[in-house]
Amino acid sequence: MMPLGPQLMRVFEISPQEFGFIVSAYTFSAGITGFLSAFFIDKFDRRTALLFLYSGFTIGTFLCGIAPTYLTLVLARIVAGGFGGVLGALIFAVIGDCIPEERRGAATGTVMSAFSIASVAGVPIGLYLANHFGWHFPFFMLAALSAVALTLAYKELPSMRGHLQTHASHETPLEAIQKLYALVSTPNHRNALLFMMLLMVGGFTVIPYISPYFVANVGMSESELPLIYFFGGAATIFTSRFVGHLADRFGKAKVFTFMSLSSIAVIYAITNVPQVPLVLALMITTLFMITMNGRLVPAVALVTSSVEPKSRGSFMSINSSAQQLASGASSFVAGLIVGKAADGTMTNYHLVGLLAIGATILCLFLVQRIRLIEEVGKVPVQETALLKDV
Repeated sequence: MMPLGPQLMRVFEISPQEFGFIVSAYTFSAGITGFLSAFFIDKFDRRTALLFLYSGFTIGTFLCGIAPTYLTLVLARIVAGGFGGVLGALIFAVIGDCIPEERRGAATGTVMSAFSIASVAGVPIGLYLANHFGWHFPFFMLAALSAVALTLAYKELPSMRGHLQTHASHETPLEAIQKLYALVSTPNHRNALLFMMLLMVGGFTVIPYISPYFVANVGMSESELPLIYFFGGAATIFTSRFVGHLADRFGKAKVFTFMSLSSIAVIYAITNVPQVPLVLALMITTLFMITMNGRLVPAVALVTSSVEPKSRGSFMSINSSAQQLASGASSFVAGLIVGKAADGTMTNYHLVGLLAIGATILCLFLVQRIRLIEEVGKVPVQETALLKDV
């Protein structure tokens, strides 16, 4: 969605604030459904839940492609977000269930490198389709690829039921609410949730407006935008796994701190860059993606390890909900800050950068307060059996 910003703003004749709402619609929807799913997500086989959620995401993506107006596109994004947000949380819950703590950073980096591959291949292809056939076509392509992936998942994914051994078969709604309250009221869990929310603020205030800013202020053409995601994605394919291995070796909090400190200068640069040669612009955007991705890998691995396996699905759903709501609020607030000058350039993007830097600094303090639940090298008995199945 975000690389399509300049085209959607032109086609629908909408402001940066209205475009920010398209982005926020997905994340707000994901946040609400993520919270609701926390009441029951740990009661299902991980495979069953994944297939159901991915089916809904595929349908929602197709609805985005056939949306004829701005309003219907927003509604379709709400449908896609309702399923997609919970799906992302469940994937990381599976990592927590299947992979022991001492290898969880590398596993998280491997999974997140898939996003990088998608940036290298999917985003440039999607922008090519949008530029030549209209903005609808990237959604059609994504829906078709999702249908293929859904079929493969149905055939290949094993049953994942190890976490069900610790759950009561008959739990009243009141008991579920009390259990969820106890989960989020734990100081360690509260710190983890606040940490991830601030991390989203430190990224999603800036990210949705990179494409519009680089077209309007830096001088890139819409046809050159795929290069941002090609080079950035190509770099993070390698750095995601590398950072994950570093997190396992030196500690997730230490690696997060290093990557976050590195990201502060890059955030300032990307939100203040004037018109520069294309090569320099791509160097800045690539460094931005490397540092953003580099701090997210150890952060996700750290938070996944901060909760017991029996409650991991519920907690990761709440965590996803918190992230999505924070992301949506960040995009919305950033949309209120940025503006458009008479000559078409974006204004106040540097203020958005300062907001992101402030949130990043707060994360540096919070990361020291998150405690790992599992001992390094120790895999719970139920997860050992699950490892054999997978």
